[in-house]
Amino acid sequence: MCPLPVQPAEGNQPQAAERISVCSQGATMRLLDERIWLLFRRHLLQTLTYWSVFFSFGLCIAFLGPTILDLRCQTQSTLQQITWVFFSQQFFLLVGSSVGGLFKKTLLSSLSALFASALIISLVFAIIPLCHRVILLSVAMGVAGAAMGVIDTIGNLQLVRLYQKDSAVFLQALHFFIGLGALVSPLVVDPFLAEDSCVLSSNWTANSSGSDLEHLRNTLAGHGAPLHNTSQYPLYTKGVVVTRVSYAFWIMAVINLPVPAAVLALMFQERLVRCCRSSPPLLSQKPDISSHPTKEQQQGHGGLLDCCRPSNLQGHPATFFIIHALGGAIVFITDGIIGCYAGFVYTYAVSPPLLMGYKAAGCLDSVFWASITAGRLCFIFFSYRYPAPALLSVSLVGVILVQLLLLIFYTSHVFLFIASCVLGLCISSVFPSMLAFTEDVLDYKGSATIVLVTSASTGEMLLQLLVGLVIHSKGSYSFLLCTTITSFIGFCLFLLLLYTHRVHRNHQTDSSPCLDMKDEPKSGGS
Repeated sequence: MCPLPVQPAEGNQPQAAERISVCSQGATMRLLDERIWLLFRRHLLQTLTYWSVFFSFGLCIAFLGPTILDLRCQTQSTLQQITWVFFSQQFFLLVGSSVGGLFKKTLLSSLSALFASALIISLVFAIIPLCHRVILLSVAMGVAGAAMGVIDTIGNLQLVRLYQKDSAVFLQALHFFIGLGALVSPLVVDPFLAEDSCVLSSNWTANSSGSDLEHLRNTLAGHGAPLHNTSQYPLYTKGVVVTRVSYAFWIMAVINLPVPAAVLALMFQERLVRCCRSSPPLLSQKPDISSHPTKEQQQGHGGLLDCCRPSNLQGHPATFFIIHALGGAIVFITDGIIGCYAGFVYTYAVSPPLLMGYKAAGCLDSVFWASITAGRLCFIFFSYRYPAPALLSVSLVGVILVQLLLLIFYTSHVFLFIASCVLGLCISSVFPSMLAFTEDVLDYKGSATIVLVTSASTGEMLLQLLVGLVIHSKGSYSFLLCTTITSFIGFCLFLLLLYTHRVHRNHQTDSSPCLDMKDEPKSGGS
């Protein structure tokens, strides 16, 4: 409790002013605490449902890399053929992200799309063991990728709509659950992976060693990496298939089933299901604590192409579109760096000059993803205490410094582990913080969420492909150069975004008196 204000002595005025300032800051934080907890309690079921759906997203995004060799055995295909399932998943994830905003028109359509997408992921997990042709597996992964894209867009949109100016904290938690699902998925899969060759040929004489297959499995994690020197592994396409990976997929299907059930329960709770439609939806009966919905929010927002309709583009200053473009470009780069590092750090570690052991190098990807998950958990607290621009500045500078140090200590095994951990911590919060920042700048019109989600998916797919081609032609060291250069570009774009934000804010301040003057005659004549 702060003491009651009294008239300070002449010599104690600076100390008294400082004490009053500290007390006022403490009172402000208490009010913020109360408002956020009130919002969270009010939207508890919805928030937990969106978090669980993103856990499903994480499960689906992380299982393909560890199981790729067993799926090759199941489909009796070559390595070149089976890697097409990576492309299928990533491409249709991009498609799903682009069209996901079409389902945002009403809460019913949003929750229906989330329910269908979560259920599709469970069904895909269940039918993957039945796909004995690589084309069928690619189709199944394409369907799962589209469902993941819809989840990504709608989950972010709905959480921003619920919390608006307080959304940064809850977005960090939302993306933490992606990392949690991505950590659980390999743990479920690992006991069922084949330790030796899982297709036994009729003229088969010797198994490939478990370390060789683990090395190949980790190399294939780089979705854009070209395949070479695979002739040393006995990867038969005809023979007796001996793999137990189907059990892992069925277990994950069961683990994921509560997620669509939770979405359906939310639909019943909000009286959106037909049998409950006799009463009005609960959301229509509750006032919005965070802020009143704008005209754009009431009308809803479509997908990426719907944002580009001429009717939706009129009346906005140039800075409105520049902010969209810069925000999308930044997450294109940062999510691309995440995909590149996770995909190629193993290839870099086992190549000259490091020549790290296969087993030790295989831990780098897990360390990186674990640090991303831990970072998002930590940034839940930081997002509550500090504004998004400050967090973005620290994160982007940290990404650059870590990669510069990697270029300097490129022969150190120990520093590669340290850098993987620190890089994951720094880059983990960029997307949630950028999403909260751009939506706040643009008054929560929803279009920024669609642009950022689509840009992030595009960057994760395209940058991996481009960096993989550069590594193949220039060597593994070019991997660090590519990610360092792109991180510098991302930071420069962020500085430009801050400047554009200031110009955009000044434009809004200058235009508001004009709007008041236009409204004044109308109010006077009535």
